[in-house]
Amino acid sequence: MKAERSRLFRLQRLERVRAIAKQAAAAEAAQAESTFAQLEQLAERTRRLAADYAARSQATDGATLRQLDSFSGGLRGIAASASSDAAKARDVADGKLAALNLAERRRAAVEDRAVKQAQDIAKRGKEAELGSRRGFGTGLE
Repeated sequence: MKAERSRLFRLQRLERVRAIAKQAAAAEAAQAESTFAQLEQLAERTRRLAADYAARSQATDGATLRQLDSFSGGLRGIAASASSDAAKARDVADGKLAALNLAERRRAAVEDRAVKQAQDIAKRGKEAELGSRRGFGTGLE
């Protein structure tokens, strides 16, 4: 009975450790999602800015037109870089969500084992309680 109780204690401790790991995974996943959202927003704003500058037609001479086109091209490059970074951040965020899902499954598995162990201990305690009455005599009949 003592071994079963110590096993239950270990399972409960493992469940607490897994719950902490799940919380850490959730925090990392939230941070990754936030980074992804910020990069996606930056890429979109930069694309709009590049499109706005490309649509301008107020150049009075060739030098101004060339400067405007160069600036617009630079913004398009920044937008492409930000889009690439956002795609990488999406992959990282997806990986963090998968890690969070795995951490939850591990925690739930340990919780199920701990509940089963507690039920087994309770069941054995009741069986011992019912059959604890000692018989009379020597049993040599």
